[in-house]
Amino acid sequence: MDKSLQEMAAQILEKCRMRGLKLVTAESCTGGLIAATLTDIPGASDVFDRGFITYSNQAKHEMLGVSLDLIAQQGAVSEIVARHMASGALAHSGCDIAVAVTGIAGPGGGSTDKPLGLVHIAVAESTGNARHEKCLFGALSRTIIRQNTVIRSFEIIDAMISAPLSA
Repeated sequence: MDKSLQEMAAQILEKCRMRGLKLVTAESCTGGLIAATLTDIPGASDVFDRGFITYSNQAKHEMLGVSLDLIAQQGAVSEIVARHMASGALAHSGCDIAVAVTGIAGPGGGSTDKPLGLVHIAVAESTGNARHEKCLFGALSRTIIRQNTVIRSFEIIDAMISAPLSA
C-alpha cells in the first residue's frame, strides 16, 4: 500500500478512536478499496465496523435502502444516490460516520453528462452533519481513479472529524 494512503488511514482511525466514533463504508466504484485500506492498519477493528460493497443498483437498494426509482431517475452515479448510500449505511449499521462513493472508474461507461473519472463522495454523520463532493478525476486509469477516490474520501472524513474536542 502507498505509504501516504497508509498514513492517512491510520490518522482517520486514530481521530475516530479519540472521539469514540465507529466508521462504515458504502462503496461502489472502489469495490471495497476504502475498507481494505482502513483494515490494512492493525487495530482498525475498534473503529471500522463494516463495509458495504454495493456495486450493482440492486445491491444499493437491498443493502442500503436506496430507492430503485431514484437510481432510475438520477442514475447510480449522482449526488443524491451517494447521499442516500451514506445515510443508508448509517441506518443499517448503527455507526457514527459513513462514507459512500459512486462513480465511473472506466475504462468504459462514461458519457458527456457523466464522464470517465466522475465520482460522487458523500460523508454523513449520525448527528445529521453531511457533506458531498463531486470529483472529476479525468480520463485516468481505473486504478488511479479508484486510488484518488480513496484519498479524497479520507480527506473529507478527516475534515469532518477534525473539529476540536469539547473540554
